[in-house]
Amino acid sequence: MAQVDASLTIDASEQVKALLLRLHNSSLAQEEELNKPDEKLSTLKALKAKGDAGDATALADYQRQFDDLMRDKMIALEQDKALFVYHLCRALSATRIVEAGTSFGLSTIYLALAVGQNASKLDPEQGKAAKVIATENEASKAILARQHWKEAGVEVEPWIELREGDLRQTLASNLPMEIDFVLFDIWTPMVVPTLRLLEPNLKKGAVLVADNVTSSASGYDDFHDYIKTRRNAYRSLVLPYSGGLEFTIYDP
Repeated sequence: MAQVDASLTIDASEQVKALLLRLHNSSLAQEEELNKPDEKLSTLKALKAKGDAGDATALADYQRQFDDLMRDKMIALEQDKALFVYHLCRALSATRIVEAGTSFGLSTIYLALAVGQNASKLDPEQGKAAKVIATENEASKAILARQHWKEAGVEVEPWIELREGDLRQTLASNLPMEIDFVLFDIWTPMVVPTLRLLEPNLKKGAVLVADNVTSSASGYDDFHDYIKTRRNAYRSLVLPYSGGLEFTIYDP
């Protein structure tokens, strides 16, 4: 089983670090279970293959069964990626962040730590607008995310605004005027609809990070097609993390 590195290179209390390590270990344990041979997983793979071949019924069955399987799974950003995102947001002095796909709220803790620490460098009036807008469609996951943020305490919880439900509705209004950073860690067909909603509010020089662009390459075809149609507005490269992590700069 892969190991979590206990030496977290972040500015955080021991309480928050202990929580992060516990959640990372839980996520790794779940991934180990999912990678074991299993009849249910074999059925899912067969349905997906039929769906990819054009069988709409099989595709719908696959999505329903996959959603059921993953409903209680953390599906968290790996530790090395989360640390990268934290330090990136600190370096960017990001205070207006959108996270598309919160799950149990693990990566959100890193983002909120960065936002809070960046906001502390501003005057109080400017710091009032600092926020991580987190999104989660699954109610049971949103409940657990809130519990984790509450456990993290004042370093984290005050900096998060959770928008629960379909993000095509929850992100359709009341967005920050200049978004500094976006993390995409969601079902890939939702990436482009999310980007279309956020794009009018992206700050020039905003950074977008998308997870698993290599391991889920075909799922990101629409995203790559979209940013190509925007001419020179986006510049991207894939970083060599497990599954691929795409780093994109918005520079219209």
